[in-house]
Amino acid sequence: MLRFSALTLALALFVVHCSTGLAQDWPRFRGPAGNGVANEADSVPTAWSPNANIAWKTEMPGPGASSPIIVNGKVFVTCYSGYGLSQEDPGDIDNLVRHLVCVDLETGEKLWQQDVKAELPEDPYSGIGVTAHGYTSHTPVSDGENVYAFFGKSGVHAFDMEGNKLWEAQVGEESDPNKWGSSSSPVVYENTVIITASAESQAIVGLDKETGEELWRQEAKGLDNMWGTPALVQIDDQRTDLVMRVSREMWGLDPGTGKLRWYADATGDTNAYSSVILDGNRVYAFTGRGGGSIAIDAGGSGNVSESNTVWTGRDTASYASPVSHNGILYVIARGIVTAVDAETGERLQRLRLEGQAQTGGRMGSLDYPSPIVVGNHMYYMNGSGQMFVFSLGDEMELVSVNRVTPDKEIFWGSPAVANDSLVLRSQKYLYCVTDKGEEVNPEDNLASDVEVTEATEEESAGGRGGGRGRFDPMAMFTRMDSDEDEQVTFDELEGNRMADRLKTLDTDGDEAISKEEFTSGIRGLFSRGGGRGGGRGAGRGDYDQENARPERPQRPESAGG
Repeated sequence: MLRFSALTLALALFVVHCSTGLAQDWPRFRGPAGNGVANEADSVPTAWSPNANIAWKTEMPGPGASSPIIVNGKVFVTCYSGYGLSQEDPGDIDNLVRHLVCVDLETGEKLWQQDVKAELPEDPYSGIGVTAHGYTSHTPVSDGENVYAFFGKSGVHAFDMEGNKLWEAQVGEESDPNKWGSSSSPVVYENTVIITASAESQAIVGLDKETGEELWRQEAKGLDNMWGTPALVQIDDQRTDLVMRVSREMWGLDPGTGKLRWYADATGDTNAYSSVILDGNRVYAFTGRGGGSIAIDAGGSGNVSESNTVWTGRDTASYASPVSHNGILYVIARGIVTAVDAETGERLQRLRLEGQAQTGGRMGSLDYPSPIVVGNHMYYMNGSGQMFVFSLGDEMELVSVNRVTPDKEIFWGSPAVANDSLVLRSQKYLYCVTDKGEEVNPEDNLASDVEVTEATEEESAGGRGGGRGRFDPMAMFTRMDSDEDEQVTFDELEGNRMADRLKTLDTDGDEAISKEEFTSGIRGLFSRGGGRGGGRGAGRGDYDQENARPERPQRPESAGG
């Protein structure tokens, strides 16, 4: 099996260091290179509990699906409040406010908070989109001097490290076809903050990081259904490509102009949830809905489908982005962990995580948070806040299962690592995990029911019963039916982000959903129109894309040869 050389890795780390500031920082979604790998072998613990190795816990002003970043000893995270905290009673959308919060990494003290009033009209808190992730799903980014936060229709906002407002810029006020909101996080390239405003204007927008002035804009209707975050891929000393997966394709753009340098066919999935990852010039994408996976060498011009495609595979992802370590790709979706050879696409190992605590995001998913690698360990957190730590070598081995709180909290954001600290965010708090030398009692983590087994050949990386990423309603019912009595009580729905909508399936009013009630109503709940209480724009049938969107090209303007 081919492994990348130490010289290549060292060069890559040098480039990242020069382009993002301090190597020990975690300045953007999924770390310095956007691939979920800590560049330095930070000494974070592999075991903790609510009573051991927790440095601090800090309350947040509201929930959010964004991930924390860490820069110069400060943690930055976005939240929202005022509206959309419960689908049963979302409140008044006029009260929606976004927040950027700064916390001291060492002490957990809140240093400052900036509030941004929502620009209206905003997508309503209804249906199966916004209710699944809320109104702050974009992770902020920092260049080491300032912090840039993207709040969708409410624009891009820049602050210095002390919380002083520098500028704001609008990038669009439209909605995606389903009104599901947006989540693609900004990236910084040289003097430009690059925003993927797929929902807001079907555009990639470059903003001057000093002034917020719009430097360039490339519009393309092919950006619909794209929620991932682009990656910066250095092709050579003279060229860097901005690479992203969109519906059915992979694009390589010039980050200085946003123009399209190359494109390639990339799986059959029309939705791009997870982000691409890279290793050198090679870019990998794992998709859902049976789309499979692909490895492409970045670079070239025009249609590079035949010339640059290295391999295609059948393994799929869901919402979590994969991670790479020593030439092996690790994909996690719906309780299945899959190891794939990065050079060939061959499936090496697949483990099923049984007995996970149930909560989660859209349609019961547990895998919004993306895994990260620190040293020779992979850290994967599900939506309930259970952190599975694996040692990585010839085979994956489960080392521990940890949690930071005994309470039922939802964890959507991915972990951040810096200065030997692991920072996690729930819908209520920020947590910091450090090695305090404290003994961990496994009983505090309620991990006795967790079992790791080899996944069967019939199971794909899409998850148990997932059928290569297809929505399996009975698998969803089984996950929620924790006591296996063939009904889902309202108590069992506690902590599930879709609880309010799922409760509408209880037609006889006994505060429990039988199998019959579930099977007869679940398809309608997630189909056109969005079911009861969806409100305007809740489902596909309520939204006329042709009338709402200006006519735009399928792909961005070509950069030429």
